[in-house]
Amino acid sequence: MDNMLSQGIALYRQGAYSDALAFFLSLPDDVESDNIELAYFIGLCYAKLERFDDALVYLEQVVTAGKDLDRVLQCRFLLAVIYAKSGRRKLADFELNKLLETGYKPASVYAALAYIAWQQDDVDRCLALYKKSLDVDPDNPTALNGLGYVLACENRDLTQALTYCKRALDKAPQSPACLDSIGWVYLKLGLQRDAERYLLQAQSLLPGNQEISEHVRLLQETPV
Repeated sequence: MDNMLSQGIALYRQGAYSDALAFFLSLPDDVESDNIELAYFIGLCYAKLERFDDALVYLEQVVTAGKDLDRVLQCRFLLAVIYAKSGRRKLADFELNKLLETGYKPASVYAALAYIAWQQDDVDRCLALYKKSLDVDPDNPTALNGLGYVLACENRDLTQALTYCKRALDKAPQSPACLDSIGWVYLKLGLQRDAERYLLQAQSLLPGNQEISEHVRLLQETPV
């Protein structure tokens, strides 16, 4: 099986997700393969390409089959993230709480629950969950970035928000989300030149993102 999928797996690991997906989908129906193994990689490709409805179909197959516990937990986490991003928050909460019961990557799970709380306008719960994530893993970039961003949005302790965002960016220097967050904090602090530097970097890495574009618009409308 590994030999049959090796070309697609290599493309996936190189970040060529569209090419990897095309390879996996091109395999004939009668190929002698483990269908769950194939579903796993197809689901990952769709998730990376943000074709979330397609990803759900394949990731759910992996979870339902229950063959490989590590992959089941990974796919359950991806399902939760997709549910959260697509507004299906109760489903996301269900999957994440199931993961907490297993002890799977609790820092990432708490950070994901914090994101859902933020979407639900439950700011205090959001902040508490991000802090809980950092209690588990003080260097978790998602929690660091999320905590800094929310503090900035709420105009709560902008100096501390900047510290969190800097730490997140140190861990993930090419992350558009981290670049956007630190630019947003600088804008909130009235430091337009610093804000411009980071926000434009974020926009160049993720053009078309509505949130980043809105921050750039606000930057351009801010008097110097």
